[in-house]
Amino acid sequence: MSRLNPAKKRVFTRRRALLAGFGCAVISALPFISGAALAEDVKAQRVLAIGGAVTEIVYALGEQDRLVGRDSTSTYPPEATALPDVGYIRALSPEGVLSVKPDLILARENNGPREAVEVLKSTGVRWVDVPDEFTLEGIDENITIIARELGVADKGEALKAKVAADIAEAREHLATVDEKLRVMFVLALTDNKVNTSGINTAASHIIELAGAENVISEFEGYKQISNEAVIDAAPDVILMMNGRGATADHAAMNALIEAHPALSTTPAVKNGRIIRMDGLLMLGFGPRTGEAITQLAKALYGHEH
Repeated sequence: MSRLNPAKKRVFTRRRALLAGFGCAVISALPFISGAALAEDVKAQRVLAIGGAVTEIVYALGEQDRLVGRDSTSTYPPEATALPDVGYIRALSPEGVLSVKPDLILARENNGPREAVEVLKSTGVRWVDVPDEFTLEGIDENITIIARELGVADKGEALKAKVAADIAEAREHLATVDEKLRVMFVLALTDNKVNTSGINTAASHIIELAGAENVISEFEGYKQISNEAVIDAAPDVILMMNGRGATADHAAMNALIEAHPALSTTPAVKNGRIIRMDGLLMLGFGPRTGEAITQLAKALYGHEH
């Protein structure tokens, strides 16, 4: 008779406990998963949106009346915040998600934790992953998927055309930029270390779309870099998200940046070039991407651009 080794046994036990603990929540949701709700020719009527851009797309399609909940990152449009909040996109629980009794879950791919999502996918409620791709092609794909799942493909085509036109208009004058500014996106300052964006991130892509250059290109994703790397990068501009709560004190944050041993040496700080934008607008890559490009380009190059 084979035996599990201790590590595998712990994983098995944890998964079994997770399934058992959430059994009641799963069972309570099952009456709402009728055969009709799963039929392709019947539109989902109880939709849960997980991910700020997902929620924005549902609203932009005019299908918000079918929303029964959202995650805590879905803060736009403001009326979305009146919907029940099922939790943070990366810290979902089956109880929270199933509490709104959805018949369709549209979730941005950076969701989790994995085990909770596996439980949710096993319930029979339709779960659709929306790609976490921060490109213009990714916006198109997200709208296509969401419109298809909501049964409003024609509205999806119209929204894609509008978003493309908004982005084209936002970028129309960028050809007149003679020299691209070099931008460092600062995600956070932790223990006096700068957490910044490399390539292939939402921050890097929005910087490029706004006619500037991401000053960090040696790695992908977000990570802390050394003070020496900050000094060597010498950005012309520092880009940050608007803070919330305790981090919303921009004067205090500016003081930290100006006192930072590496950031204080950069042309950005010396010239007072610190730009802040709403995080969901800037990094969401949803229907408002044209607005995000316009706002960032104006902050970088002035209103003439």
